[in-house]
Amino acid sequence: MDFLLVTGLSGAGLQTAAKVLEDLGWYVADNLPPELISRMVDLSLESDSRLERLAVVIDVRSRLFTGDLGWVLTELESKAVHTRVLYLDASDEVLVRRFEQVRRSHPLSGGGAQGTLSEGIAAERDQLAKVKAAADLVIDTSSLAAHQLRQKIEDAFGDAEHRTMQVTVQSFGFKYGLPMDADLVCDVRFLPNPHWIPELRPHTGQSPDVRDYVLSQDGADDYLTTYHHLLDLTIAGYRREGKRYMTIAVGCTGGKHRSVAMSEALAGRLGKDSGLGVRVVHRDLGRE
Repeated sequence: MDFLLVTGLSGAGLQTAAKVLEDLGWYVADNLPPELISRMVDLSLESDSRLERLAVVIDVRSRLFTGDLGWVLTELESKAVHTRVLYLDASDEVLVRRFEQVRRSHPLSGGGAQGTLSEGIAAERDQLAKVKAAADLVIDTSSLAAHQLRQKIEDAFGDAEHRTMQVTVQSFGFKYGLPMDADLVCDVRFLPNPHWIPELRPHTGQSPDVRDYVLSQDGADDYLTTYHHLLDLTIAGYRREGKRYMTIAVGCTGGKHRSVAMSEALAGRLGKDSGLGVRVVHRDLGRE
């Protein structure tokens, strides 16, 4: 089992790191007392559904955490786990600004002579010095945006499967309303409607006859080619911004013929990109 201890300065991005690790398939326990870490590892190893990747976020929010994790790491050496430590750091100036923006007090700000934010940050930095020295990876988040921190964590602790962008192509009928979760919506009602052809009306866009009819219409192939190129540009931008999920809604009047056929065709083109995980959902198929 891979075991990751995530620690660092308050305000350096620990919660962001936890969310990214969850997206990467790690089971994340937040603010766990040090005394329970070894026991949680034992339970994870003994469980019928054994965890493959476990991450524990620990920081000074736990009053039992003194900054010494040496004994915890020693205990873990005797277990069947591959242990790593991730430490998140940031400059004092950046930490002060972040705390002021969220209007929250530092966990240790009440322990100094003046009880100031700067004193709390200094005390925490001293307390965690040994942990930082023993860390396998130290990330300074002072100049990192959230998506840049995500990228660094994905590079260090992700795998090919979880770095794959997941794209859902969803057909729908406009008469039933727009999908609430769509990132992009395209309208294929400009194509002739198979509904008005008696021999095609009973079938859906998954039928070869309906599919061939829709895709053979003037403008259908050009539309797919142009929209596919637009999606390539959009997906590249989503990746740069750290987004890993996209829903593309393709609509016609009833969600039975044109949108179904075009969604299947569009998904087929997107599926040729090895960096994408593509699935097709037909929201309104059969609703009529």
